[in-house]
Amino acid sequence: MAIPELPTADQSAVPSLEAERELLNIIRLNLVPGLGPRTFQLLLEHFGTPTGILQATVSQLQQVQNVGPKLAMSVVTHGTEQAAREEFRRICDARVSLFVRDQEGYPASLGRIPDPPTLLYCRGTLLPADQLAVAIVGSRHCTPYGRQQANRLAQALARAGITVVSGLARGIDAEAHKGALEANGRTIAVCATGLNAIYPPEHIELAALISQQGCLLSEASMDQTPKSGLFPQRNRIISGLTLGVVLIEAGRNSGALHTARHAMEQNRDVLALPGRVDSEASLGCLDLIRDGATLIRNVDDVFQALGPLVAPVQRNAAECVHKPAELQLSDQERSILNLVSAEPILVDEVLRTASITASRVLSTLTVLEMKRLVKRLPGGFVVRY
Repeated sequence: MAIPELPTADQSAVPSLEAERELLNIIRLNLVPGLGPRTFQLLLEHFGTPTGILQATVSQLQQVQNVGPKLAMSVVTHGTEQAAREEFRRICDARVSLFVRDQEGYPASLGRIPDPPTLLYCRGTLLPADQLAVAIVGSRHCTPYGRQQANRLAQALARAGITVVSGLARGIDAEAHKGALEANGRTIAVCATGLNAIYPPEHIELAALISQQGCLLSEASMDQTPKSGLFPQRNRIISGLTLGVVLIEAGRNSGALHTARHAMEQNRDVLALPGRVDSEASLGCLDLIRDGATLIRNVDDVFQALGPLVAPVQRNAAECVHKPAELQLSDQERSILNLVSAEPILVDEVLRTASITASRVLSTLTVLEMKRLVKRLPGGFVVRY
């Protein structure tokens, strides 16, 4: 049986037979019960390739840290080619793309967390600009206030050019996705189930809209049904994809607090929107604020709280973003900022290059300096922060 052609992030790219074979072997390993991303990476470092892992004996597999007799036997018995080919066919039938850890197209921010998924299923489009992302999460049993605030904040972030990430759950998650869609912005839903088993089922239509204006992501196999342990596990992906996580109406037992803990471990900003002090729905958020999370009231607070980017993000052909706050600039401010680089440049050179009058350039540079986006240097130079 020939391996079917697999849709990729670049639909024009046709993978070689060797690449297809290696991808099929990764799928085989991804289907092995109990083989998580950390252990997979240890196996890969030991055996060199997925093919090498699958060719190893039970005794050879047990030489790797974290691999006991049960897992070693599972790799040998469950990592079958037939199961992988069936999964491969489901992927192709659903027009789903695959992103492999450490390979082209895999989200750079996600690759920097301690245990990134080995394989990421994607329905829709995942863009480089989606590195400018903020998660909005919270309780499934939220109040009208929580729904309103989640929708309002998601709309404001989406209009500014931020991709809104959430978990497709009922309540706050759904309102975050809907707010981004209503603002014609981008949104990503990280699913705990497979992409052929959308959960909750009443969000199938919402999931379809998200895939048209962003994407659905999952590390689970295509037909994976809901299991309680999968939801806390997927939360590390939600936070890992983002610059920061905003919590809205998270009670003390809310699963959203798992996302906050992952964000802290991943060195992401943790932000919380306060609620009533006597509301059970907001006690988790209030605890986080008490313990050091940043209190936010609106989108301006979010941008002020977000730290600098690990690396500049090319948002489009004409705009490269160095700090999230740049997304709030006016067209004039953005055009002048784009004339200033990370290397010192003479203010006179900026004046010569700009398409507006010198007085407006100088006043705009002052505004950018006040926003801590540029810095004046001795000798008439200016540089980006």
